[in-house]
Amino acid sequence: MIEVKNIYKSFGENEVLKGVSATFEKGNTSLIIGTSGSGKTVFIKCLLGLFIPDKGDILYDGRSYVAMSTREKRLLRQEMGMVFQGGALFDSETVEDNIMFPLKMFTEQSKEEMLERVNFVLKRVRLENVNQKYPAELSGGMQKRVAIARAIVMNPKYLFCDEPNSGLDPKTATIIDNLIQEITDEYQMITVINTHDMNSVMEIGEKIIFLKNGVKEWEGSDKTIFKTDNKSVTNFVYSSNLFRKVREVYNK
Repeated sequence: MIEVKNIYKSFGENEVLKGVSATFEKGNTSLIIGTSGSGKTVFIKCLLGLFIPDKGDILYDGRSYVAMSTREKRLLRQEMGMVFQGGALFDSETVEDNIMFPLKMFTEQSKEEMLERVNFVLKRVRLENVNQKYPAELSGGMQKRVAIARAIVMNPKYLFCDEPNSGLDPKTATIIDNLIQEITDEYQMITVINTHDMNSVMEIGEKIIFLKNGVKEWEGSDKTIFKTDNKSVTNFVYSSNLFRKVREVYNK
């Protein structure tokens, strides 16, 4: 479990997070939603250890980040996988080398052992025989699957995704959503996703946290978000005709 305890984060006079608390459990996909400027990107960067909260603490399976030594924080980072917005693949490297990168950085495995692991995760994301291709030779959806394969190659306890469906068509986005949920359940990872995609909320929103102006405004699930009376949430969710129609279905 990840336990976020009353964290604050400011940049100069701009207070971005204002006492946010939350828990994230293994085997569940948790979504962080909110408008631009809500604090969700800073929040997930705090979870990753890229930003240090000014106040509060984050516990990873009972381990306090505040109390960790530099070495312990480095070891914690090896337990994390990250899918960046846009994939963030190395264009000049092959798919195989992209996925192998964390293994080279953090392990002392032989080339044969690393290649075996690369092929295993490629098979898991349903991408076989693309080892020697370059990112530019792949579709957007295939690039996202390579990014997921790289994120899970170290068999992480914690998986973080920043707008994993950015730039994808709805059908491909659904495939990526379902893949992330399958992997989360199969490996019993703790998965936290930043998204503005309401289709993701409908597909895999087992736990949803809505941030507004750096405050946790609402928490619920895909089953309750369409029934909430919280005006900030409903304004966010039903900002298009599509979701006004969805609300009618959920409220029947």
